[in-house]
Amino acid sequence: MRFFLLNNRLNLIVLHALIGAVVAFVPISKLLSTILVVISVLWIIKARSSEKAAIYAAAYLTGAEVFFRMTKGFIFYETGKYGVFLFLLLGSIYGRNTNKPNALFILYILLLLLGVVFSSVPAGDSIRNSIVFNLSGPVILGFCAFHFYGRKISKKTLFHAMFFMLMPIISMTSFLYFRTPSIEEIVFGTVANFGTSGGFGPNQVATILGLGIFIIGAFLITKRKLTGYMLLDGILLVYLIYRGLLTFSRGGVIAAAICSAFFLIFYVLSQQQSIKLTLKILGASFFVLAGVWLYTSNITGGMLNNRYAGKNALGVAKKDITSGRLDILKEQLNSFYESPIFGIGVGNGKYKRIEGIKKVTAASHNEIGRLIEEHGLVGLASLFLLIGIPGIMFFRSNNYQKAFLLAFFLFWFLTIGHSAMRIAFPSFIYGLCLIDIYDDE
Repeated sequence: MRFFLLNNRLNLIVLHALIGAVVAFVPISKLLSTILVVISVLWIIKARSSEKAAIYAAAYLTGAEVFFRMTKGFIFYETGKYGVFLFLLLGSIYGRNTNKPNALFILYILLLLLGVVFSSVPAGDSIRNSIVFNLSGPVILGFCAFHFYGRKISKKTLFHAMFFMLMPIISMTSFLYFRTPSIEEIVFGTVANFGTSGGFGPNQVATILGLGIFIIGAFLITKRKLTGYMLLDGILLVYLIYRGLLTFSRGGVIAAAICSAFFLIFYVLSQQQSIKLTLKILGASFFVLAGVWLYTSNITGGMLNNRYAGKNALGVAKKDITSGRLDILKEQLNSFYESPIFGIGVGNGKYKRIEGIKKVTAASHNEIGRLIEEHGLVGLASLFLLIGIPGIMFFRSNNYQKAFLLAFFLFWFLTIGHSAMRIAFPSFIYGLCLIDIYDDE
């Protein structure tokens, strides 16, 4: 099955574009997600290399999660996170373990669960839902880290996994094309745009589009043909950048740009390529990005420029360019000062802000702030652990491995800074920043 999928890449990309078009008009998303989970489980159990099948299945679901959420394809909203956990668990059971598990990640999970003791919610609200909403992502991250730490993964396997992540992103991009109204009908402001995001959260949509941008960029930088034609790969990249900019959600696009830049630097160093060749790549990238930016800015009436510059529709600089996230972070720090040791308890941050004078009611979009507020110094220790272990692995790696590990780490860190851990992507990508890449080519 694996060989069939990987030997028909262009056909699969076209198929996934068609899937996105069909789902835009026919409500079959729940059926597709159910089939995906069932086939993945059977594949992992019966595959000759269950550990690889598990990685591919988890990668695919990571890329597909937002697409299924926006099309109401999941029976349970958190199916993406639970599915990634299930696939990797089955891979560990039926596959051959090639890694040396790090007990520190078990400690990380236990430290998180300690905060449950201090949880409390107002009458009428579900404490279970509050805990699951806030802890499902971090706990899955702990399991992904435990599963991937030191696991030997070949170059081919890694690029195959990235391809599996990309396929459902193609479906989501196709869905956006058919579900987005005519650009002339959209009134662009300087806030995230639901109209160009398929009616779903622009933050999550832009995050996954950013992942797609990075994957295609990595294939191009390493001169690996994704569709079989470099020109077609380039066109696909340009369109994903365009769709990402149209969401007016900055986090995912900026994260993709930063991760791609660092990936390019360390990949070039690993290949010992000339400065002249590097400048050619950078020059070509600049002209492509400038062209996409100018076109998108033009069709949005210049609002794209104001959005990224932190200005309102009149071109006046906003007091807060973080869309309210800075106010929430200030409240979180105040909560930390009040309860610095164990924090105020899992899920309590939102309710504390509701009761406050300023009435800042939004759930945290910053996982770092949430850890500090709800877990106190325990959460801070967990954060240092999550940063420290990849840091040690980074300095022990060669430049080729550094290109991937740093890109994956930055994707995790930047994503939890603007979108917390609402989706499985940051958990899975963090796991990948702990792998040991070996050359099988």
